[in-house]
Amino acid sequence: MRKVIVLEFITLDGVIQAGGAPDEDTSGGFAYGGWQAPYSDDVLGAVMKKQMSMPFDLLLGRKTFEIWEPYWPKHADIWPGAITATKYVASNTMTSSEWQPSVFLGGDIAEKVSQLKQQEGPDLHVYGSAHLVQTLMKHDLVDEFWLKIYPLTLGSGKRLFVDGTIPAAFKVTDSKVSPNGIIIVNYERAGAITTGSLSGS
Repeated sequence: MRKVIVLEFITLDGVIQAGGAPDEDTSGGFAYGGWQAPYSDDVLGAVMKKQMSMPFDLLLGRKTFEIWEPYWPKHADIWPGAITATKYVASNTMTSSEWQPSVFLGGDIAEKVSQLKQQEGPDLHVYGSAHLVQTLMKHDLVDEFWLKIYPLTLGSGKRLFVDGTIPAAFKVTDSKVSPNGIIIVNYERAGAITTGSLSGS
């Protein structure tokens, strides 16, 4: 069974929009594109190299795919895995692309992803794709979050966790803090929420 792993660069207040470049995604009037750049360091670089080098297929929302489609084929030397991986794209409007191999998933995305998880193959890595991630979380299809939490707040922008996120417990499987203050942490799904009392009674 394949896992769905959500890999996100995220601010302290939960924003995941356009961390990579000023013009990456300006939808909603977002004015802080490129907020990741000042914090990059060797520790983050080593983590990203490791994660980008493991076997995976990509599961992407249409918007993220459209941002990546003209970029990564020209930068195969940086991330060859993005070229060879099958790109599964959640979209009811796109049906083809020159960036291959690509498979377009229309209709009931949750059902399609559930079926993908049952197949043999590498884990499915999700980057960006804010709307798709909401759907995956709503249907309890996310097995792990691999987060890079940056020491800043932006106040607006597309967020990872919004209303509709289901209650779910997670456990930490790996964590470190980079020299520039990025908290790098992997969470694995750990069943249902449990509650108790701190009073000791």
